[in-house]
Amino acid sequence: MEKDLSNYRRSYEKQELLLKDVPENPMELFQKWFFEVDRFFTENETNAMTISTIGLDGFPKNRVVLLKKYTYEGFIFYTNYNSEKGKAIAMNPRVCLSFFWHGAERQVIIKGNAEKIATNLSDGYFDSRPRGSQLGALVSHQSEVIDRDVLEKELLELEKKYEGQEIPRPEFWGGYIIKPVEIEFWQGRPNRLHDRVRYKLQQDYNWKIDRLSP
Repeated sequence: MEKDLSNYRRSYEKQELLLKDVPENPMELFQKWFFEVDRFFTENETNAMTISTIGLDGFPKNRVVLLKKYTYEGFIFYTNYNSEKGKAIAMNPRVCLSFFWHGAERQVIIKGNAEKIATNLSDGYFDSRPRGSQLGALVSHQSEVIDRDVLEKELLELEKKYEGQEIPRPEFWGGYIIKPVEIEFWQGRPNRLHDRVRYKLQQDYNWKIDRLSP
């Protein structure tokens, strides 16, 4: 099988990113971009992000998860702590997040350190989830080999067990916060002369801002 994709190209011409326009803190620029994409480019699932980890086998692995909260401190998502990504984070908490908002011709790439959030915060988010999602988290032994029929049978058993009752958050499920040490903002520009602005966290907790060559 062979498919030549050399003629697949487009010109990026929608926006620009100039140093004179960027704030001192990257989270403020992230919030601005997020709001703009969420409002004007509704075809995007704005909070979908790729998280990259180094697996137990030494290989990097990417997968898409959903951002559920961001603050000046970092980016929060939820998962099964016993999953492949959870085990990878336990071994090496240095991860990379990336957002690609194709409608806006923008990317954000974040290097950071992953930490589990407080259990009460995970409890609060779990309680806010739809009941089906709660049961799904409880029944899933994420990343393990499973038969679909067995999974659905276990789900039915849990539905009966917790009928009329609150569903407790399993200890193996909860949130991580990614605390950034570097954030790069990429804005597509014509002739592949893209704008790239990088923020690097310094020892005094201020951010150093540089423009990178495309």
